[in-house]
Amino acid sequence: MEENSQKSFEIDGTAVSLDELIQTFKASKSVSKAKQKRDDEQKLKPYQAELIKLQKHLESTSQKMIILFEGRDAAGKGGTIRRVTRYMDEKHYRVVALGKPTEEQKTQWFYQKYIQHFPRGGEIVLFDRSWYNRAMVESVFKFCTEREYTDFMNGVKGFENDLHRQGIILVKLYFSVTKDEQARRFERRKTDPLRQWKLSEIDMQAQERWDDFTNTKYSMIKETHSHNAPWTIVRSNDKQKARMESLKVILNSVDYEGRDEALNYALDPEIAISGAREIEIMNAQRASMGKFLG
Repeated sequence: MEENSQKSFEIDGTAVSLDELIQTFKASKSVSKAKQKRDDEQKLKPYQAELIKLQKHLESTSQKMIILFEGRDAAGKGGTIRRVTRYMDEKHYRVVALGKPTEEQKTQWFYQKYIQHFPRGGEIVLFDRSWYNRAMVESVFKFCTEREYTDFMNGVKGFENDLHRQGIILVKLYFSVTKDEQARRFERRKTDPLRQWKLSEIDMQAQERWDDFTNTKYSMIKETHSHNAPWTIVRSNDKQKARMESLKVILNSVDYEGRDEALNYALDPEIAISGAREIEIMNAQRASMGKFLG
């Protein structure tokens, strides 16, 4: 191997070693990836500018907005939240990511810990995981009782109907990543010191509990997708496409002033799927293959 690395090649009259060729290739690949990332971020900017208009509209009309970000671990929720809020006025939005309930919270009405973070007039609150934690993580890992899970599933549509009646704009996004892509992202977290903090004990079990999460996802979407509080499923293997479609979903939820009609707000049907359509797809998977794919 060492002999091969010392071999030289002549390129345009200049002798270049194999090691130098490899390093040049790696550097070129790194530059190409960085350029692609810059290009991707540039494509989001017109829609991020629209989010500022939406934010100003909510402020001027004293409307309230809640955006829920749900989905499997490593599905891209956090990165999307950062793109949504990147250029927003910090005085008029908040990101809420709650930890496990305290002993006091366990004795309270289930929604109480969430309600205290609800938006005031003219504000957007983005929940990085929300009350649907009970329908997913708590249910799969038995952090709640069967009775608590059933009570939640029976009552959440009524709770969200009340929010709708009070004029709160509710956007529900579920990020859907494939098992192989989730495994790849977990592996990157293990080896990247800048991402290791993201890897939790529950993350480590996510792959082996894949089917449990899939079955729970099916029940959650099927039972809680409604006219007043619909789910949008975001296919997030391609992070850039997922972020773009998420921005469009949010922008399409409000009829705000000054919208740039030259932009394309139509959703990509391969990336952003309604909750009802997702259930149809999953039913078809089960009928043809005997199980859900994810």
